Amino acid sequence: MEEFQIETAQNVIIQQNVANLGDRILAYFIDSLIIFGYTILVILLLSALDLDAGNFWALYLLVSLPAFLYYVLLETFWNGQTVGKYVMKTRVVKLDGSKPGFANYFVRWILRIVDISLTSGGGAIITILIRGNGQRVGDIAAGTTVISEKIKITINDTILKEVPKDYMPTYSQVTLFKDSEMQTIKNLYDTAILKGQHNVILSLNNKLVEVMQVKPKEKPIIFVETVIKDYNYYTQNM
Repeated sequence: MEEFQIETAQNVIIQQNVANLGDRILAYFIDSLIIFGYTILVILLLSALDLDAGNFWALYLLVSLPAFLYYVLLETFWNGQTVGKYVMKTRVVKLDGSKPGFANYFVRWILRIVDISLTSGGGAIITILIRGNGQRVGDIAAGTTVISEKIKITINDTILKEVPKDYMPTYSQVTLFKDSEMQTIKNLYDTAILKGQHNVILSLNNKLVEVMQVKPKEKPIIFVETVIKDYNYYTQNM
């Protein structure tokens, strides 16, 4: 999943994940299925009315407008999403971080003719792969892109912490904790280290000493890190 930065008008940098091509294609197929199903339903219902050819086509053009305007209407009133995008957790956004307006969505929609209709989707795929920031021709013209809202989890976001193969644990009492409790401890510890919050480290140290009923010789910062490593050692080798 590629990442890119956008800078808001307030000079705030926001990291975004570009929607991958597979998710965009699947979203397109879901939306196409909905449009196709709606169109078939309209034809069946109008056929049941036994209208003459002139009235049939006039009414068909009127009733099928929602299908024709599907993308521009849904993206405008559903904050950059269609049903397919909602299912695949993707969304249309502007490159400067602000919310797209109707004009942006309209430009994207009009240029679907170039991106998808005339090239059977090949134009969109090639442009997205070349640009590298999730933009097809319509996006380039509209100043938009499509991002993924799927949560990106890394090893640092989990309870796991690397320990050497010859690691010797110090505190067997760490097995008193549950995974969820140790995850909270690790999150607080990582944040405190990042922000230099020594008071948080000290509070963690005191709480761990109380629960585990131990008398650590290490400094609080080393003790908390040791507890996390020991927990990983025991849970990975049990």
